[in-house]
Amino acid sequence: MRISGLATGMDTDQMVKDLMMAERIPLDKLSQKKQTMEWQKESYRELNTMMSDMRSTASSMRLQSGYNAFKTVSSNTGAVTATTTSASVPGSYSVTVNELAQSAKFTSGQAIQNEAGSAAKGTDKVLQTGEADTTLQLTNSKGQTASIAITSSDTFKSLAEKIAGATDGTTGESLGLRANFDDTTSRFFISSKAMGGDESFTLSFSDPTVETRILGGTANTAQGKYGSVTFDGIVVDNLKTNTTTINNLKLDFVQKGTSTVSVQSDVQAPFDMIKNFVEKYNEFIDKAQGMLTEKRNRDFPPLTDAQREDLTEKEIELWEEKAKSGMLQSDATVRGIVSDLRNAWMSPVSGIPAGELSMLSQVGINTGSYQDGGKLFIDENKLKSALEQKPEEVMNLFTSGTEGIGDRLYDSVNKGIDQLGKKAGTPGTLVDSSFLSTRLKDLDEQMENWEDKLVTIEDRYWKQFSALETAMSQLNQQSAWVQQNLLGGM
Repeated sequence: MRISGLATGMDTDQMVKDLMMAERIPLDKLSQKKQTMEWQKESYRELNTMMSDMRSTASSMRLQSGYNAFKTVSSNTGAVTATTTSASVPGSYSVTVNELAQSAKFTSGQAIQNEAGSAAKGTDKVLQTGEADTTLQLTNSKGQTASIAITSSDTFKSLAEKIAGATDGTTGESLGLRANFDDTTSRFFISSKAMGGDESFTLSFSDPTVETRILGGTANTAQGKYGSVTFDGIVVDNLKTNTTTINNLKLDFVQKGTSTVSVQSDVQAPFDMIKNFVEKYNEFIDKAQGMLTEKRNRDFPPLTDAQREDLTEKEIELWEEKAKSGMLQSDATVRGIVSDLRNAWMSPVSGIPAGELSMLSQVGINTGSYQDGGKLFIDENKLKSALEQKPEEVMNLFTSGTEGIGDRLYDSVNKGIDQLGKKAGTPGTLVDSSFLSTRLKDLDEQMENWEDKLVTIEDRYWKQFSALETAMSQLNQQSAWVQQNLLGGM
């Protein structure tokens, strides 16, 4: 039981709090040290995230496919459109669409009427009053057949659904048809899913009346067509789709006609790739240099819980803004990463033949003044000119063996990510055995031990004050007895 100042008249609660505040100083220092480490960890991880963002672009810069970029221009997009592949060859090509590939298609010869003599809708019944149930036999080009029952409950829409879902009676395989009853035209539209001259299907009705109603005078057999094109005088027949690849050029055929398709180097794609990385690199350098040169305000340590209670939210915000500054001032790890990245950019590429591009400055990429902290600046006109006039040399500059600038940058970025990960962990990973995380765990254990120790110390203070209260109470009682007995008769 805790006795608080009844005999002594002292504010025991306040005295214990004051004593414990002094005892908590080592724990507060550990808490401040932990907060500082957490801020350092956040700073490292912020840089790590920026480098991870750089890595995807750096990966593209080391691959030749990033520089073998082409674009196509079709003189008649109404007939032909084209798309380049990684192996497309620059030049102009004449493409004539002789025939488009077509699926086997059937359309009712005339608008179907319902029993009332009006234009039929999908909800109208196929069979009219007095007509018996009948069957429709479907046969495709593979010889697969399906027998479809047409009953009194079937509507034109449900019959279309049965045709679309028809399967071979023996194998259970789909006959590969599409079918729809169109309310606007009151007709059936049926087609094979595949295209080509080898695609066909036949509709055979057991009831001639129903057959006449559905076909409307159209033949009951539909036949597909092969596509045919002429590419630079070479006839390509038997096409089963309206898309094909010829000479590493993907062609899409829209309608019959002739077009000149030009394949040209696409300077913009590699230019954007290089510029994008330079921008990300400069953002990283800005951030890293700012952290390296930011002054550490040691007069503003992290606030303790007790100090926070005496400050407003705005005061806390201003204090922590100063306390967080300079967490990575002159940090050796970050400085080394920045140095490695600079060397990867600016060192000449070895193994390139004399007279060819071997340095970034030759394509318009240079560092600024010392005050710029190593940021890169692009002469866009010079870079585009190099990509237009010497595309292979620019490609070699970035992709030559393991010495190309793209490879060097990719390796340097990976190395930096690894170093930062070992220092403060990698964002998004479940297991973190980094240096700072290990130190933080150690601090947590020390703080837990101190918390237990402070409980013991506080209990000891209370026992001491309780003993003092008990002694003072006994002394007061004795004093009262003496006063009563010795002085009571006077």
